[in-house]
Amino acid sequence: MIRSLTMTTPKRLRDLIREIRSARTAADERAVVQKECAAIRDSFRDQDNTYKCRNLAKLLYIHMLGYPAHFGQLECMKLIASPKFTDKRIGYLGAMLLLDERQDVHLLVTNSLKNDLNHQTQYIQSLALCTLGTICSVEMSRDLAGEIEKMIKSSNAYIKKKAILCALCIIRKVPDLMEMYIPATRSLLNEKNHGVLLTAVCLITEMCEKSPDTLHHFRKVVPMLVRILRNLIMAGYSPEHDVFGVSNPFLQVKILRLLRILGKNDTDASETMNDILAQVATNTDTSKNVGHAILYEIVLTIMGIKSEAGLRVLAVNILGRFLLNNDKNIRYVALNTLLRVVHADYNAVQRHRTTIMDCLKDPDVSIRRRAMELSFALVNAGNIRAMMKELLQFLETCDPEFKTDTCSNIVQAAEKYSPNKRWHIDTVMKLLRLAGSYVRDDVVSILIQLIAETSELHNYTVQQLFLMIKDDITQPPLVQVALWCIGEYGEKLISGVCEEDEAIQVSEDEVINVLEKVLTHNYSTEVSREYALTSLMKLSSRFRTSAGRIKAVIDGYGGSTHVELQQRSVEYSNIFSKYDNLRSALLEPMPLIEGSRSKNVLANSESTSDLLNEENIPNGVVNSAEKAKNTLNTESQNILDLLDVGTPSVTSTNPAPTPAGGANDLLDLLGGVASLSNPAPPMKQTSTPNVMDDLMGGDGEPFNQVNGNDGPHGLTAYDKNGLKVELTCERDNGQPNVTVINVKSSNSTATTMSDFVFQAAVPKSFQLQLQSPSGSTLPPMNDGVVTQVIKVNNPQKQPIRLRIKVSYKQNGNTVTDVGEVNSFPSTLWQ
Repeated sequence: MIRSLTMTTPKRLRDLIREIRSARTAADERAVVQKECAAIRDSFRDQDNTYKCRNLAKLLYIHMLGYPAHFGQLECMKLIASPKFTDKRIGYLGAMLLLDERQDVHLLVTNSLKNDLNHQTQYIQSLALCTLGTICSVEMSRDLAGEIEKMIKSSNAYIKKKAILCALCIIRKVPDLMEMYIPATRSLLNEKNHGVLLTAVCLITEMCEKSPDTLHHFRKVVPMLVRILRNLIMAGYSPEHDVFGVSNPFLQVKILRLLRILGKNDTDASETMNDILAQVATNTDTSKNVGHAILYEIVLTIMGIKSEAGLRVLAVNILGRFLLNNDKNIRYVALNTLLRVVHADYNAVQRHRTTIMDCLKDPDVSIRRRAMELSFALVNAGNIRAMMKELLQFLETCDPEFKTDTCSNIVQAAEKYSPNKRWHIDTVMKLLRLAGSYVRDDVVSILIQLIAETSELHNYTVQQLFLMIKDDITQPPLVQVALWCIGEYGEKLISGVCEEDEAIQVSEDEVINVLEKVLTHNYSTEVSREYALTSLMKLSSRFRTSAGRIKAVIDGYGGSTHVELQQRSVEYSNIFSKYDNLRSALLEPMPLIEGSRSKNVLANSESTSDLLNEENIPNGVVNSAEKAKNTLNTESQNILDLLDVGTPSVTSTNPAPTPAGGANDLLDLLGGVASLSNPAPPMKQTSTPNVMDDLMGGDGEPFNQVNGNDGPHGLTAYDKNGLKVELTCERDNGQPNVTVINVKSSNSTATTMSDFVFQAAVPKSFQLQLQSPSGSTLPPMNDGVVTQVIKVNNPQKQPIRLRIKVSYKQNGNTVTDVGEVNSFPSTLWQ
């Protein structure tokens, strides 16, 4: 008696909240929480404490603030066992917040749940159902699945809808229990209560997504779903279910999603729902946001099933109306959806091209990006001229982060749909002039190859390029193309002849003055100076009276601090002094470059930015090594132009053409210069370290750059230091744009590899789904493997490229490697 009188009444929850919120610093807050937790612990030790419910409620609030509250788990069990509803409510709430299937205490709640599921009071049954759906484990689901099935058949709508949602959670946890609920679920669609109908549709949707057999079974209920949807839109005003003039939009959206699943790849089911989809699309009020939500689901459903052509046009027109909405969120959704469905009904989307192009001027950056992507998807042979005019204007004013992607897409579109060669060359030259340094390096080699192939436009092209760089040398890519063309076709520049346009009169001195300007100007990059020096050397055999001046300019760079310029100058001076009789043969025009430009565009437009972008590489794997290697390749390749042993495009997948007619003999006379026919030695001779070799271990590339000789299904992506990663690729039968890649990793060393992680990234034009691996430990001596599944969605049917990273621990050391796997068999995307 004396003890009870001396005990103080615990603080109320509202007082604790007020005290915590009034704390001025984090330290003050921690002090309040620690003091209160100590008081709660003391109260839990008192078996006769009447304030246990209040204390647990305070502990749950403390848990939600992020402080440890695990010591209250057993008190939750005691409150759940209490006969009072108020105690059970706090006890079950605590169980949902403090327990999960990893806690040992979790096993103690099963019997209490079973008893309360059979309780006479519906509110206590509801508490048990909510808790079971939140914390159910596999064992608990199997133990209580039968109880849930009985409750689904209950006549009480309040209990029935909660039991259906609990069954949904059980199916997600244990899909094998799905068959138990199929008979009861089909009859639920005859219910009148909207809450029961809504939960039943959710349960059927989950079942259909989990099992193809169940999907086939529930296709029989499509007429029932159509009837429910028709009743919703045709029924009169019902204040209980009305939301801004729309009858139960939540149920309508759920039914539309289920119809989309049931109608996919099924002609009969699609025909059954065609009429109701058109009816909902035309009768839904679009003045409120709730109407837009339903119309958005209508569009996705129409495009997701085998619908009629007229219905698809209606869906695209709905999205076209969305584009005119003042709400930028609705405009963004419309552009995003049009981008997904553009290939389903290309002509219908094409009708809204003007509105889409107007979105390129929208102040919202997200809308501009989606409009840009959709605009390029709409380019075809019929509208290429008008679209390129708009897109080049957009390129001139767009944000810097858009310029690189826009340039690559323009190059691809021009390559694919150009009406003639002159338009194609003019477009890419204008692109180089507008974009400047934002142009990727591969665009330079692409334009050079295009110009080389178009011999009838050499006079026109070289004269136009000369005029462009005469007064403006601030755009390095344009300058490099112009210098290459001047070096190759310098005699055409001074000839004064041009079939396509009015010819310009240029003297040899004017040309050399421009090249000297590039060599000395502060805006010139080192690569541009290298191009200029090589161009001057080539002009020495094309200009009749300027060889002496050219030699003097080249000799002046023999002492340059830039190693590459110095090497070129010394070698070119050596040709002038010792082998002048061979100079004309050495400096003949280059042969036509072999290889496809379109392959270079498709392969490299994404790889140099998107694929190697830090945002796309897991755990921040940086691509600086790859960029360093590309820089070294570029610098070493420029010298090959003079000797006719390489191509301007260092990214080309084709080998350099073999020099014709005694070129090898000529190279032998030049001593060490002849070794440049192999690009590898110059890279090692430069003072710049080969970062990629260091990254890959220095003993060679472990990552297999897959070639066309690999089989269409199997390849080795990595094989180094005993770790071997093999990829088995195949198309998904249900989704032709999806490639399924099965990854198998093994360890052939004598020690275990632990914490093994395999990661992959793809360009932004792809979607990657990396599923969980089968484990993280690789046993020694190939005693076991770790498997993993990758799904790559390739809607644009481009060559697949993977950026991969492997990491593991072995003998106390952490090993990490990155690399790229490309050139998968074309049968995977064509």
